[in-house]
Amino acid sequence: MAMQRVYSGFICLIIGLILSTKNQLCRAGITSDYVRNYNSNMDMPLNSDVFRVPPGYNAPQQVYITQGDHEGKGVIVSWTTPDEPGSNAVLYWAENSNVKSSAEGFVVSYKYYNYTSGYIHHCPIKDLEFDAKYYYEVGLGNTTRQFWFVTPPKPGPDVPYTFGLIGDLGQTYDSNSTLTHYELSPQKDQTLLFVGDLSYADNYPFHNNIRWDTWGRFIERSAAYQPWIWTAGNHELDFVPEIERVSNVAYNIINGKCSPVRDESAPVYITIGDGGNQEGLATEMTQPQPRYSAYREASFGHGILDIKNRTLAYFSWHRNHDGFAVEADSLWLLNRYWKLEEPAICPAELETNLLCKLQQLSTPRPQNKLQSNLTDPKASSSPYIFSGLT
Repeated sequence: MAMQRVYSGFICLIIGLILSTKNQLCRAGITSDYVRNYNSNMDMPLNSDVFRVPPGYNAPQQVYITQGDHEGKGVIVSWTTPDEPGSNAVLYWAENSNVKSSAEGFVVSYKYYNYTSGYIHHCPIKDLEFDAKYYYEVGLGNTTRQFWFVTPPKPGPDVPYTFGLIGDLGQTYDSNSTLTHYELSPQKDQTLLFVGDLSYADNYPFHNNIRWDTWGRFIERSAAYQPWIWTAGNHELDFVPEIERVSNVAYNIINGKCSPVRDESAPVYITIGDGGNQEGLATEMTQPQPRYSAYREASFGHGILDIKNRTLAYFSWHRNHDGFAVEADSLWLLNRYWKLEEPAICPAELETNLLCKLQQLSTPRPQNKLQSNLTDPKASSSPYIFSGLT
């Protein structure tokens, strides 16, 4: 949900652009009148089709990939085999190539209360080509499974890239709606940034880790084909934080020790904690809406961060109950790091758009509902922080 308030324990993912808010900052205090459906806010049963186990003895399951280096020339392929370790190898090849390569990984397993995991494989693949499609296979014999991914373009200051954004997904019926809506979006992203709180297995007795297995099979339909980059949330802490073996670190900005102030260089905080979790609305302490909170809405959905170049990025929010191409909310962000007197660098489709002139003049777009003027003058120069509510 786009609730612009700070929660103890939320997870922050900082992305390095700097918002230009040189003139009057956005007036805060807008709350959407959108009302979401409450009928499906429960976990799907264990026999749901989205949790089904792939056929065959010891068939690989819960397949997912994540970026394997800082450049984008590597991926890490992970999967689980339920009955025995099987093969640690990944066979991979470039599209339109007959040359196949193999990479060797490693396998681990664990026990937690009365749960014993399957055999969890992790295999790094290195030295891939930029901006290329690769196919890969895991498993043995009749239970071999094939997937594919596309590597990112070569890094550069003006290379465009699109990220999907999901937080607090869980495995409810709403979670399934979120993932389906994300998959079918006409705006195709290249990598998913997951901003915390994954399976919500900790809501069950003994943190029922079977719910990690169902969640892994649930997300495979996306995570096996594009990198998911993870941020852990409080629901991933299986050491049971409520017994207070360690003290909490105070980082709530509304804790009486510091006060929000207007700052043209401050970050924009976009809180997206409604991928589909079963906790329901966080209705406590929502009124009055803080002055630093520009816009908030309690809707299930996902976000898209479309980085155009070194100076422009576009964020949009997509509600589950809207059409696939509908943007419920959006804003443009301008990077203040690059000198404003330099010529504007605009993507081709924006060259004649007023946004380029706005960039050159360093004036904010007047309809940026989500822009928030947070925080301390010493705040990070990073422009916006995506966080998942916990």
